[in-house]
Amino acid sequence: MTIVLVAAGVLTAREQSAVIAPPAAGPAVGPAVGPVVVGPVMGPVIEPVTVLRAWDRARSAAWAAGDVAALGRLYVRRSRAGERDRAMLRAWLRRGLRVRGMVMQVLAVELRARTERRMVLVVTDRLAAGSVPGAEALPRDGPTTRRLVFRWAGRWRLASAGQARASPVASTASMSGSSNS
Repeated sequence: MTIVLVAAGVLTAREQSAVIAPPAAGPAVGPAVGPVVVGPVMGPVIEPVTVLRAWDRARSAAWAAGDVAALGRLYVRRSRAGERDRAMLRAWLRRGLRVRGMVMQVLAVELRARTERRMVLVVTDRLAAGSVPGAEALPRDGPTTRRLVFRWAGRWRLASAGQARASPVASTASMSGSSNS
């Protein structure tokens, strides 16, 4: 069961609270049929995007404040992704630099798995904005696709971030020259 959501737009009050809101209980989300409409009826379906956006916003705030501890609270304990992110922030701080206005543009989100305590998303996004005061703007980023695993630990925290695996159809096509159409 796979759901693909394409996201763009403004963060709502509901999205802002998703980082600290308890996970939704109830049946698993079924496959989407027809176009995906974002609105009140889509509450359970939009939640992964909501969690992702709120998490990105909290990460941006931690980077802007130079707050390594706040950044660490966005990850589960001993998360390698969290360790790398904190190490990178510390390196910027040692150079006297702060990243302000970091904005991730979410291009696509695919919900791969979901329980009350775990969410696996395949996310395609890019750094859309950000600057370093007293220096040039950050370079524009191209789209990157990652497999993100969020775990519930009092709030949604990132457990891991890795490269998304290509689908078997895509990998067969690239290896054989077949278009699989």
